[in-house]
Amino acid sequence: MEKALQTMIDNMPEKTGKSLSEWKSILKTKSFAKHSEGVNYLKKEHGVTHGFANTIVTLSKEENNSPTDLVNQQYKGKENLIPIYEALLKVMKTFGDDVTVTPKKTTVSIIRKKQFALIKPATKTRIDLGLKIKDKPTIDRLESSGPFGSMCTHRVQLTDTSQVDEELTNWLKEAYEKAE
Repeated sequence: MEKALQTMIDNMPEKTGKSLSEWKSILKTKSFAKHSEGVNYLKKEHGVTHGFANTIVTLSKEENNSPTDLVNQQYKGKENLIPIYEALLKVMKTFGDDVTVTPKKTTVSIIRKKQFALIKPATKTRIDLGLKIKDKPTIDRLESSGPFGSMCTHRVQLTDTSQVDEELTNWLKEAYEKAE
């Protein structure tokens, strides 16, 4: 199977007019909800045969799992939230060198020895920040975890960088300190 795939990749420039890396670059500028949408796009817009189109889309997906790609995918169409995300990271990275940022498909986990925060672009205008601070009562802004369930104990909804303030920083620090 590997040999057949390599032969297909080697023949791609001659058969399709572009190399695999060129096709991947083209697909990076597009966003397809389904595999078949990407395949149909290559077939209709670029005249690529089904076999090559299927292979190109499959191989281009494999590379979209780097941390940067995962974050970029989360904020596609929600770019206005990136300054809030970056402000949160900036604060948490000051807590110590043991802070690990782990992007996943829909969230970014912030971990010390245990996860203490979770960042999720919830809507086009809001980030939900999940915190794990056991035995802390909820208040107006520091609400119950909601959609995070047991992954977090609390949630803070953020719509502007000004909300990454001293009060939020103190909650983040408390969550960090309890994640030993």
